[in-house]
Amino acid sequence: MQPKTDLSESLSRLDKLAPSGYGIGLHIRNGTPYMMLRTYAPEWSVKYVDEGYVMVDPLVFWGVQNEGAIRWSEMDFPDPHHVLDQAATYGAKFGVAISIGPLTSRSIGGFSRSDREYTDAEVQHLLNVATELHYNTQPPESLTPAQRAALQLVAKGFRHAEAAAQLGISESALKARLRSVRERLSARTTSEALQRAQENRLI
Repeated sequence: MQPKTDLSESLSRLDKLAPSGYGIGLHIRNGTPYMMLRTYAPEWSVKYVDEGYVMVDPLVFWGVQNEGAIRWSEMDFPDPHHVLDQAATYGAKFGVAISIGPLTSRSIGGFSRSDREYTDAEVQHLLNVATELHYNTQPPESLTPAQRAALQLVAKGFRHAEAAAQLGISESALKARLRSVRERLSARTTSEALQRAQENRLI
């Protein structure tokens, strides 16, 4: 079995491959992604969310019905709301759509650049990195009792020293538990781990 690729390493590679931004929903279940990563222009990201474009985005339609990778210019899906044309005005002129995994836990993303179409090699590279992300961010079915207890105290607003005292452990032991929670939930910060745990009913 190959070792897990560090999440930050995968994201760094995506930043280079998609200089005009990307958006990927990882492990979409019942219409909600376990993780949503987005680096498109902030103005476009806000407009996309405010207008509810996820419901009419041809990339999403393609991703639900297909697996693999395809250039945006090669997709034959209707775009009555001109989502792709609007994306182009924010620098996302050329792109690739990627879809990975079973419908019960699918990851769908769009990756863009402003200067030219992606080469075949770049499309494959994007697919490889997105596949790494998909398999390295499998949502856990549960947290350990120790992890859950530590996160619940943080959720209640306890400082590290106070939470450690409540649990009868040292502050360094508490920090180790929180670090293990972050690793288990593929989160970069404890607050991100807390949000993810709450959204997925793990605490």
